[in-house]
Amino acid sequence: MNTPSEQPVPSRIVVCRDCCCGTAKVPGVDHAQQTARLAEHAPVRVSDCLGVCEHANVIVVQPSRAGRAAGARPVWLGLVNDPEATEDILTWVRAGGPGIAPCPEVLDLYTFVPAKRLKPEQGGQEGQEA
Repeated sequence: MNTPSEQPVPSRIVVCRDCCCGTAKVPGVDHAQQTARLAEHAPVRVSDCLGVCEHANVIVVQPSRAGRAAGARPVWLGLVNDPEATEDILTWVRAGGPGIAPCPEVLDLYTFVPAKRLKPEQGGQEGQEA
């Protein structure tokens, strides 16, 4: 049996909940229910604006320790505005997430690469990862 420090670290989920994501600007979504549903199956961190408002609601799936060791990077998902997409994310995370389980093809519709962040002297945040 594994002790708590030996337990594998699961994929983690970051949900943007600020100026656009998680607000009435994205109508017809129960934002609190979406966050609670994700938290039932994985550690969830609620973030301030991730700077990609055009993709609201944004969810970032971070790989587990094993996924990172396999070379996986965080996967950004945008326009996650329906319960079916939330369930597809959960299915993937329960299977191991990035680097462990292949991303379901349906999530290709939501996947995007965020624009490179500007350096602080240019008015942006450098090196910020969700």
